[in-house]
Amino acid sequence: MTHTILFLLVWLFPFNLLSNQPFAAPSAIRVSAPSAHRPPAPASATQVKARQQGVSITVDTVKHQLIVYKGTRAVNRYPVAVGTYAAPSPIGDWKVVMKQKDWGSGFGTRWIGLNVPWGIYGIHGTNRPESIGNRASHGCVRMFNQDVEQVYNVVRIGTPVHIVGDVLQGYGGYPRMLVSGDIGSDVQLVQNRLRGAGYFHGACNGKFDPATEIALKAFEKSRGLTVDGTVSWRDYHALGLVE
Repeated sequence: MTHTILFLLVWLFPFNLLSNQPFAAPSAIRVSAPSAHRPPAPASATQVKARQQGVSITVDTVKHQLIVYKGTRAVNRYPVAVGTYAAPSPIGDWKVVMKQKDWGSGFGTRWIGLNVPWGIYGIHGTNRPESIGNRASHGCVRMFNQDVEQVYNVVRIGTPVHIVGDVLQGYGGYPRMLVSGDIGSDVQLVQNRLRGAGYFHGACNGKFDPATEIALKAFEKSRGLTVDGTVSWRDYHALGLVE
């Protein structure tokens, strides 16, 4: 009887595991399968162009792998640690904006900074080599020190870095509920959808700011959703981000 009651409570009141806030998960919404079970996404136009022009970096957050390309040819592959589900690595197309040796004890022997607009992210070494191959960082890409030193020597300021993966994959493959103050690739994706629908006119910078909340509330009102300025499952569905 106790197990039955617990099951009913979990079924009736599911919780977002990232924010510890309850989700109203309607049965009509089906979230796509986690990216680990999907075929790899084809290279974006930006990736193809970068590979044609010279050195570029691709980080696969599903395979925990960093690949160095020269032109269209992959010349080196390295194991990496990426962000946890609670603090994911920034999915998107970025550029190297900083190179620094011995940036700090927790960052190993090399730091390669990226132009992510919502925070400080980079590729760096580590004093925790046991974390490589796992989701273990606060969003940065960790490498063995000897590996990041090799990558450091072949990249320059402006080198393209493509971090690929499922923007909406959280715990168990489900997207997190977004609230004002959140940051990340998922926020940027929502901003882009709101802009495409004509509700958002600010910078798609991955920061859930007041302008984003105003746009979301206007969108929710137009779609007959609960107007709370929170990106729930119903909002994701209305935006065409889940099935």
